[in-house]
Amino acid sequence: MITFSDYYRNKVQLCFEKHPFSNDPRHVWIICRYSEQWLLTEHRSRGLEFPGGKVEDGETPIEAAIREVNEETGGIVQSIVYLGQYKVEGKAETIIKNIYFAHIESLQRKDDYFETRGPVLLKKLPKQIKSDHRFSFIMKDGVLSYSLQRIKKLIL
Repeated sequence: MITFSDYYRNKVQLCFEKHPFSNDPRHVWIICRYSEQWLLTEHRSRGLEFPGGKVEDGETPIEAAIREVNEETGGIVQSIVYLGQYKVEGKAETIIKNIYFAHIESLQRKDDYFETRGPVLLKKLPKQIKSDHRFSFIMKDGVLSYSLQRIKKLIL
């Protein structure tokens, strides 16, 4: 278990075990690779981030992850693996998210990417991402850095 503060100084607990906080999390976050690049989306108000969102009624977290990738980037998931789960204890609520890593088979052009401006491909993530104003607060805490370390160890 890794504990740290997020961008807004909320307590975050991160664990790379199966469902340490909830068997039924209501949120997902997906770190994506497509054609040897990172696949992100540009949220209309937050900036660049990996796709993610809420689990809708009647769907599993992995189904939500696949749907969110497609809605926000047009990405068709080739393979997806569970990485871990994190819990953010915010002032108003506690949020629990499953983290996934996905390889994307193809990108489909869409007329509507919901609350995002669609796909953004990057060969590399900036080393100074925490101070880069183009990126969402979601990309600026330990969840991303620890998850990338885990991906390198297990997958890449």
